[in-house]
Amino acid sequence: MNGNTFGRIFRLTTFGESHGPGLGGVVDGCPAGLELSESDLQKALDERRPGRDGRGGSASTHRKEEDRVRLLSGLFEGKSTGAPIAFYVENKSQRPEDYDALADIPRPGHADLGFLVKHGLRDHRGGGRASARETLCRVAGGAVAEKFLQTHGIRLAACVLEFAGIAAIPEDIPGARSRPWFCPDGRSFELWEKAAQAAANEGDSLGGKVLVEIRGLPPGLGEPVFDKLDARLAYAFMGTGAVKGVEIGSGCGAARMKGSEHNDRMVPADPVGEKLCLLPGGAPYAFASNHAGGILGGMSSGAPVLVTASVKPISSIAKTQHSLNLRGEMTDLRIGGRHDISALPRIVPVLRAMAALCAADFLLLQRTARI
Repeated sequence: MNGNTFGRIFRLTTFGESHGPGLGGVVDGCPAGLELSESDLQKALDERRPGRDGRGGSASTHRKEEDRVRLLSGLFEGKSTGAPIAFYVENKSQRPEDYDALADIPRPGHADLGFLVKHGLRDHRGGGRASARETLCRVAGGAVAEKFLQTHGIRLAACVLEFAGIAAIPEDIPGARSRPWFCPDGRSFELWEKAAQAAANEGDSLGGKVLVEIRGLPPGLGEPVFDKLDARLAYAFMGTGAVKGVEIGSGCGAARMKGSEHNDRMVPADPVGEKLCLLPGGAPYAFASNHAGGILGGMSSGAPVLVTASVKPISSIAKTQHSLNLRGEMTDLRIGGRHDISALPRIVPVLRAMAALCAADFLLLQRTARI
């Protein structure tokens, strides 16, 4: 099976299945000397864990996993050595019997059919390798990447921007990390919780949008042709289960704007506050707007990078559905087990991690751009 590694210099390889003994990963390419501990990874994993401080409310699965991480290699006296950093998380709450009735029925909206025809067999227990539980490996690897980015003054923030068609106002994206539902305005989560409860009562699921912000990226990261920063971010986000669309800056809204409206005018920068970007002559600059989402011509501009992901409703729903079994017979399908009502808000730390992995990779690649 290909496609288990993300990145070129700063690389994450993940392994494990939803109902196997455990999951883990290897971070390769992290420079030596980075201060790192299990608590750095654990903090990020706790944000992804269902039911954490009411973070997901009625949207979260009832599968309760501690997700205690162990660092196995790559550290000495609390710092990275430059060797591969390996980590492992044990599965402790498996209930594979919940999926026995689905062994010969590909679930609508899932990877079951594609996995089976591609490999000739599949692990039907919660989707196996295609399970969303694999994303804990991305969160752990992304925690290493974010710790590395912090040494360069680069900061990430993420929030739920919309749920069940109810939009929030992104007035405090960094503060969303400490609020229920990763809510950026401190109010919308109450409406989201009611919508999640209603969907749960109906045996259905809901989707929404997530916004990820990267501040402090130096200008010039990314390539102008086939390896654009926005293209790589879109690849990273679209490689995450349940994501069906990615927008940079104004995104699809740019199709309804004029060039005079969409162009981000450069202005002199306020020397106080944000990390300054400098023109070749040394003058500080900023932008009067950020419709481009911090990326121009495939390269970071110095403005905050803004990425919005559209997340589909969870495919495993309690309502009775209809599908074909592997003998080609129509059958009723009722999915048991423990499932989220929505991938939001638990997908927020996953997408934040993917953005961190992407940014760390481009930051290291930039070191080869000049003599």
